[in-house]
Amino acid sequence: MTDTFATVTTHPLEPLSPLEIAQASAIVKREQNLTSSARFVYIELHEPSKEALKQPLSDRQAFIVLRDRGAQATFEAVVSLTADSVVSYTEIADAQPPITLEEFLQCEEVIKADPRWQEAMIKRGVTDFSLAMVDKWASGHTMDEDNPGGRRLARPLTFVRSEAQENGYARPVENLVVTVDMDTMEVVDVADTGVVPIPQSPGNYLPGFYERPGNVPEFTQQRAPMKTIDITQPDGPSFTVDGHYVEWANWRLRVGFTPREGLVLHEVNYVDRGTERPVIHRASLSEMYVPYGDPGDSQWNKNVFDEGEYGLGVLANSLQLGCDCLGEIHYFDAYVNDQDGQPIELPNAICMHEEDYSIGWKHTDFRDNLGQVRRNRRLVVSFFATVGNYDYGFYWHLYLDGSIEFEIKLTGIISTGAIEPGQIPEFGTLVAPGLYGPHHQHFFSVRLDMKVDGERNNLYELEAEAVPAGPENPHGNAWRQTKRQLTTESEAQRVADPLKARTWLIANADKKTKLGGHIGYKIEPSGAVALPLAQPGSQQARRGGFATKHLWATPYADRERYAAGEYVAQNPGHDGLVAYTAQDRSIDGADLVIWPTIAAHHVVRPEDWPVMPVSHVSLHLKPTGFFDGNPMLDLAPEVPKTDGHCC
Repeated sequence: MTDTFATVTTHPLEPLSPLEIAQASAIVKREQNLTSSARFVYIELHEPSKEALKQPLSDRQAFIVLRDRGAQATFEAVVSLTADSVVSYTEIADAQPPITLEEFLQCEEVIKADPRWQEAMIKRGVTDFSLAMVDKWASGHTMDEDNPGGRRLARPLTFVRSEAQENGYARPVENLVVTVDMDTMEVVDVADTGVVPIPQSPGNYLPGFYERPGNVPEFTQQRAPMKTIDITQPDGPSFTVDGHYVEWANWRLRVGFTPREGLVLHEVNYVDRGTERPVIHRASLSEMYVPYGDPGDSQWNKNVFDEGEYGLGVLANSLQLGCDCLGEIHYFDAYVNDQDGQPIELPNAICMHEEDYSIGWKHTDFRDNLGQVRRNRRLVVSFFATVGNYDYGFYWHLYLDGSIEFEIKLTGIISTGAIEPGQIPEFGTLVAPGLYGPHHQHFFSVRLDMKVDGERNNLYELEAEAVPAGPENPHGNAWRQTKRQLTTESEAQRVADPLKARTWLIANADKKTKLGGHIGYKIEPSGAVALPLAQPGSQQARRGGFATKHLWATPYADRERYAAGEYVAQNPGHDGLVAYTAQDRSIDGADLVIWPTIAAHHVVRPEDWPVMPVSHVSLHLKPTGFFDGNPMLDLAPEVPKTDGHCC
C-alpha cells in the first residue's frame, strides 16, 4: 500500500475515511481496468463479521456497488485496503442499484431537451422551460413487456416555478409522466393523458415573500420573534467521544454511518454496577417505504423506497447549531462518494447532544411532606435526510433508566397533485385552489441485531388477557399477562393489537433474574399501527411486503440487512423479509435480529401546506427484567441554583 493512502484506524467499525474511499476506488479501477462508463454508487466499510470483531483487526476492507452504464450491469466489489487488492468482483444479475446524484442532474437536462415534453408543457401554457422543476421518481416495477432488456428506468414528474426559489410543488404538471433510461440517458416515453390546469396559487414559505396559501403573493410581516432560550452546560457535556466511540452516563456505544442507511449505532452497551452488559449489537433503519393511495395517472405509481432506491446517507443534511440542534453539540462529519469514486464530505452530518427529560422518578411522603425527585436525561444522536420533497429526521434517544427510543420526524413538503378547479379530490385533501395532497403512508423498518446480555436471545409475545367470570375471577376484575414464545420465523410475523396491549420481549436464552424471571428488553409499539391498504397483487402490495407486519424476527445472517431486499429499484417484490423468512428458520436461542415496522398514516391536512409541521412516530425499547430494580436509584440529587437545597 502506498503512503498516499496510508491511514490509521483505531477500531474495525470506524467508518471509512476520505483517504480509504479514494483508495478503494483506485484499487478497483486499477485491477478491473474500469472505463469511464463504470460509475461508483456506494463505497462503504465492509463490516467485519461478529467472529472477526472478537479478534485484533487484521484486514480493513471496503464494500463497493458499481453500475457499468456501457454493459448495463451492476457489480459488487470487496476490496482489501490492508493488502491493496481486490478480494472479489461479482456481477449481480437483474439488479438495479439506487439512483445517483449524477443521474438526477443529467436526467433533468435530458427531459427538458425532449420535444415531446416541451410540447406537453406548451399545451399547459408553459414556454419558459428554465422554470420547470423535475423530480426524479423511481420507476417502481414494470412488467417485462414494458421494459425490454431490463433497462434502468426512472419516471420523473414535472412541476413549475414562477420565479427562482419559488415553491415549485405549488404547481404540479398533472398527467405528464416521463420515462427515462438512466444508463443511456434517453427519454423512452412521454405519457400525456390530458391537460389539467396548473394551479396558480403560490405556496411560498421563505421569509421575504411568505404568504398564506391562496393569497396573492405579497411581502408580509412575520410575527415577532420569541424570547431567546439559551441551553448552557458551563461544565461541558456529560459525554466523552473518542473517534466514533461514545461514553455517556452508563451507556457505551459506537456511532456509524453508511451511504444507504445513514446513521448506525454499534455495540450499544449499559454499565450496570460496574459490569458492561450488551443490549444491541447493531441498530439501523433498514428501509422506508412510501406508497400512495391515489389511482390518478401521475399518482398511482408513487411507491418509493427512499433508502433502497436513493440512499438516506448520501442525502444527509449538514446540520447547523441553533437551527437543527440546540445546546452543547458534538458533530460527526460523514463521508460518501461521488460517481468517480472520490470522497464527498458531509460536514456535521450527525448531531449528538444531551437533553433534560423532565422527571425521572419522584415521591412525596404525604405524612411529613418530605419528597425526593430525580430528573431524567437522554442522549440524542440524530441526522436529517432530504428526499426530494420530504425531509426526515432520525433520532436515537438513550435514557438514564436504560430505555431506548427511535424517533422519526417527518416534515418538508407534501407531494402534490393538480385537480380541475372546483372539484374535490376523492383520494386526497385540497390544500389550495386546484391543488391537493394525495393520501399516502410511510412505513419504516428498523433492524435491531439484538444482544440482550449475551449472544443467544429468545422472543416472546406479551398480551393482557381478561379472566372469564368464575371461580378464578369472582369479582370480575381479574386480568393477567400471557407470555408465548415465538420459536420460528413464521410464528414471529406479528401485527400489533393495542386492545390486548400486545408487546414483544427479547430475553436472554441462558440467564434468569435473581427472582427467576427473564432478563430482557420489551418492544412497545407507539403511535399509528396502520397496515398497507393496497390490494393484494398490486405493485404496492408486492413490493412492500415487509410493511404487512409490525414485527418480524430472523436469525442473524450476513447479507440480510434490508427489509425490502438488497436491490430494490425495479424489483417486482417478494424480496427482503418475505424471502428471508420463507426459510422458516428456528429463532429459539438464536443470534436474534428483530425487525419492527413503524407506520405513519398520512391523510393530508390543510395545515400541512405549504410546508409540513413536524409529525412524530417512534419505537420504544424498555428494560424488562434487565435490571434488578430501578436503574436510576443511584442518581445524585440535583442541587437547584435558587436556594441550594437538594431535590
